Amino acid sequence: MRSPKDFFRPLALGAPDPVREIPVRPSRMIHFFPPSVEKMRAKVPDIAPTVDILLGNLEDGVPASDKEAARAGMVEVGRNVDIGDTQLWSRVNSLDSPWFLDDVTALVSEIGHNLDVIMVPKVEGPEDIHYVDRLLAQLEAKAELAQPILVHAILETARGVANVEEICGASPRMQGLSLGPADLAANRRMKTTRVGGGHPGYLVRDDPAEGAEPAQAEGRATHQQDLWHYTIARMVDACVMHGILPFYGPFGDIADTVACEDQFRNAYLLGCVGAWSLHPVQIGVAKKVFSPDPAEVAHATRVIEAMGDGTGAIMLDGKMEDDASVKQCRVVVELAKSLAQRDHELASAYGFGATS
Repeated sequence: MRSPKDFFRPLALGAPDPVREIPVRPSRMIHFFPPSVEKMRAKVPDIAPTVDILLGNLEDGVPASDKEAARAGMVEVGRNVDIGDTQLWSRVNSLDSPWFLDDVTALVSEIGHNLDVIMVPKVEGPEDIHYVDRLLAQLEAKAELAQPILVHAILETARGVANVEEICGASPRMQGLSLGPADLAANRRMKTTRVGGGHPGYLVRDDPAEGAEPAQAEGRATHQQDLWHYTIARMVDACVMHGILPFYGPFGDIADTVACEDQFRNAYLLGCVGAWSLHPVQIGVAKKVFSPDPAEVAHATRVIEAMGDGTGAIMLDGKMEDDASVKQCRVVVELAKSLAQRDHELASAYGFGATS
């Protein structure tokens, strides 16, 4: 058992102090790029200003023969490319792979001063985070880093979902979680080959019309359901309980931007702060979905102003607004103000300046 008094002490001599609160910055999309591909590295200066988080991917999607090239390419980007105030992350290989240790060692020692977060795949329990936590502290001390690198875990197994609360609370450097629907579906033996999103077979059906034969499907409308509702909601609760950030993961059908937007919006409404973008076309989708609508911001601002000290209840536009309404509205307005600091077009749309 670890004493609470020791929780915020460095895990290695000379390592930076752990953070006491995770910084909440605009994080509408985590945009993946393959650092092993030279032409994709060359696009980083143009892509970086358009995204909130830029992530160099070293894991899935990178052939075994390209693992070292991906690692070297990530180091090159971290050393030589100025991405401004965009966050720089990297997804390393899984803990059970032969590349994980070299990934983390190279990233921390070579570009640790520029790296915000390391994304760790297939986390199954707090013991995985404890290992990464200690290793990072040792490497940070050796590299003489002034700030700790944070950790983002991916939920990709049933065991990880079952242990989600313990994972979220395993270390002060836990930044957040992402849902990994493809690997999780395979691990759960779910009968879908899609990467995220719904499935036409997962549905509810209207009751038969009065007098109709119940065994007949004709004329009875169906409604597709969300395969990921339970898991996202559980992940959000665990993250919020521990003061870290929940994200939806990938949506694999790049061409179907309509369904992508629907899935992202489901996650947004449930409490996720952002989602992965695997292709530039998904950047705009994530930006649209995870930025509050200007009309919603205007309404939330009116409610806050009308409620005064935030207590009691009032009628506004024929609807009751009370203490809970103000709390909901503050979530929307605070997010809008945070995004306005980074996006001048949104600041104008919301009706307040970038410094509001």
